[in-house]
Amino acid sequence: MRNVTITLEERVAAWARVRAAELDVSLSRFLSDVLRTQMDRTSAYDAAMQEFLAERTEPLKRKGRYPSRESLHDRARLR
Repeated sequence: MRNVTITLEERVAAWARVRAAELDVSLSRFLSDVLRTQMDRTSAYDAAMQEFLAERTEPLKRKGRYPSRESLHDRARLR
């Protein structure tokens, strides 16, 4: 464990103290848990993104050309 000094807005600090008391943990433990949860979410998101980006992409259509945007939305008729 490492000790860290942080500065919080008074209303944020008050909310955190109350929430920690509701959970029956110290403020330090509460903030550590909040930060760990955020870190885990970020790590999981980054891993999922890397896995997705590593997949080989395949064309949606094997032959021919894709229709134009205008033809899909009937915009050509409006001109």
